[in-house]
Amino acid sequence: MPHRIGSGASGRPPQGSSSRDLERYAGLFAQRTKAMKSSAMRDLMAITERPEVISLAGGLADTSTFPAEDFAQIMSMVAAEGTARALQYGPTEGIAELSEAIAEVMAAEDTPVDPGDVLVTTGGQQVIDLVCKTLVDPGDVVIAEAPTYPGAIPTFAAYQADLHQIEIDADGMRIDLLEETLDALEKQGRRPKFIYTIPNFQNPGGATMSLARRRRLVDIAQERELLVLEDNPYGVLRYEGDPLPTLYALDGGQFVIYLGTFSKILSPGARVGWAAAPRPVLQKLNVAKAGTDLCSTTFAQLFVSTYFRTGRWPAYIQQIKDLYRRRRDTLLDALATDFPADATWTHPAGGLFVWATLPEGLDTTDLLAKALTRNVAFVPGRAAYLDGRGERSMRLNFSGVGEDDLQEGVRRIGEVVAEQLHLLDTLTGGRRSRPAPPAAAPDPSLADVLHLPRRSGEDAARRGERS
Repeated sequence: MPHRIGSGASGRPPQGSSSRDLERYAGLFAQRTKAMKSSAMRDLMAITERPEVISLAGGLADTSTFPAEDFAQIMSMVAAEGTARALQYGPTEGIAELSEAIAEVMAAEDTPVDPGDVLVTTGGQQVIDLVCKTLVDPGDVVIAEAPTYPGAIPTFAAYQADLHQIEIDADGMRIDLLEETLDALEKQGRRPKFIYTIPNFQNPGGATMSLARRRRLVDIAQERELLVLEDNPYGVLRYEGDPLPTLYALDGGQFVIYLGTFSKILSPGARVGWAAAPRPVLQKLNVAKAGTDLCSTTFAQLFVSTYFRTGRWPAYIQQIKDLYRRRRDTLLDALATDFPADATWTHPAGGLFVWATLPEGLDTTDLLAKALTRNVAFVPGRAAYLDGRGERSMRLNFSGVGEDDLQEGVRRIGEVVAEQLHLLDTLTGGRRSRPAPPAAAPDPSLADVLHLPRRSGEDAARRGERS
């Protein structure tokens, strides 16, 4: 009789796993599992779903804003027009109606695309995975920003990429540092498989890449024949300033892979994203996807495409933009009130996140554990780096939380920070390094992109009247 590892009388593995149990399976795991990292956001999900926890950790769209009557009508339309189709497999590349809706969304950012150059995916996260699966062998170089999207870090690690991170500032990725890195790699005979960037309202940094840098990045990609993965989940969620062209539009579809998703502008639960890419790359991505899930859910694709057919999406986008703008401003005001004077944070022109950096001597990974005892959560900065940097920083989400909870959440975090600073001052005899005078020029690093003035009570009241 075959030996069942770790099974009981029922033949089923026992609930839970001790270290001894895990050792029994160790020889079966692929080498890549040693490099796999857990996602910081996923680790927090079980905790932050508790109703008493104020979560500033997730990148959540506020799905309560979607009208229930619209949802019911769209589902009725799907049922009336194609129940059998909704419950059936679909083509790996996605249904044609959805590709046309995607082209409509991209056109809203002046980014023309042929629907035939689009691959529908199971969320934007799958695009990152498919690009790595298609392009990256163990040890291959991938370039990303510093900090970068915390959800991309586990994917790069799982495919055993050699990740090089390029600092960003208020104008996005430092292209001068990128070129220095590329030159150094070229001398070693190494060529990056792709450059990963979030040019609009960067996650987690909140910065937007300037037009000059966008143009130079596209020029570099064409000169060196390098692929760029442009992650653009928030492009239409701009709250101030003029839109900038996407890298895909500037490039004309030669070396840029465009990543889009409906998770931030419609529904994360639908799990519908897409990639637009040069045809040879798209074909490989399509083969890789077929081996992963055969196709994305037809049910969700029909929901999204039917909704876009109603023509209501521009008004809905405007509605959530107005809401998220108010919440962003509420978060920024709360930081000015409850964070220490020598803390800094970004002022994003759109998107979902603020990147805050605390005084020297603090570690936000430790602070998170203490903050969770106060029923408030955030993403610690280390999650945005592969090498452990970012210990003083945190990512704060403002889109998924109401204004009262935003204020209360920041107040609780501020209390924890104040307690830790007091303890640090006690341990160091008050010799903790102090910030530069307010008139000093800001540090060029990301953490000091912007020093916001503290608002008086009268100023805050006036702002409340305008919102």
